[in-house]
Amino acid sequence: MFLGRFEHTIDEKGRMTIPVRYRDLIINGAYITQGFDQNLLVVLAENFERNYQELVVMSSMDPTVRMLREKVFSTAERIEIDRLGRILIPNFLRKHAQLADSAMVIGAGANFEIWSPELWEIRDAKLSDVKFSTELEKFNLSLL
Repeated sequence: MFLGRFEHTIDEKGRMTIPVRYRDLIINGAYITQGFDQNLLVVLAENFERNYQELVVMSSMDPTVRMLREKVFSTAERIEIDRLGRILIPNFLRKHAQLADSAMVIGAGANFEIWSPELWEIRDAKLSDVKFSTELEKFNLSLL
């Protein structure tokens, strides 16, 4: 499970160090892709490949299915951790997430997200908003 938040630098080649506690979790591989917001999403290989299997059996006659496939597969890259614990974030993904020389790495349970520090600050403020907290009451989170 991916937990916590970490700030890491991104070098001029687009490499970013993965938090140490995440490295063992992605030992079998992972994919990086555009997130649902202006962020990046790192998905374990087995989860991404399971989604792939679900997408390929959907009808190509459906234009929405074709667009979904294009969106998912054109923005995804398999990542590998180098000997220094870094991954390469492709330039087109760095542009999408407005990443420059630093990033926030955010645990999201089964995945982790990569945000620009500026965009994460805005998002984090929304997470602290009283209205958002009230909306959470509709979920059964009795253990929290």
